[in-house]
Amino acid sequence: MAQNTKTTREDRLKAALKANMGRRKVQKRIRAEEPPKPRPDEQEKPNG
Repeated sequence: MAQNTKTTREDRLKAALKANMGRRKVQKRIRAEEPPKPRPDEQEKPNG
């Protein structure tokens, strides 16, 4: 029984990892198509 539980846990982890990697690939593809956005700490600030 313990071996069966371990196997199902590993299967769930593998499936979750595969889904996560798929989402990351899609995000990377989308970000590559968009122009870079300036970060708030890199925006010009008025001197004063």
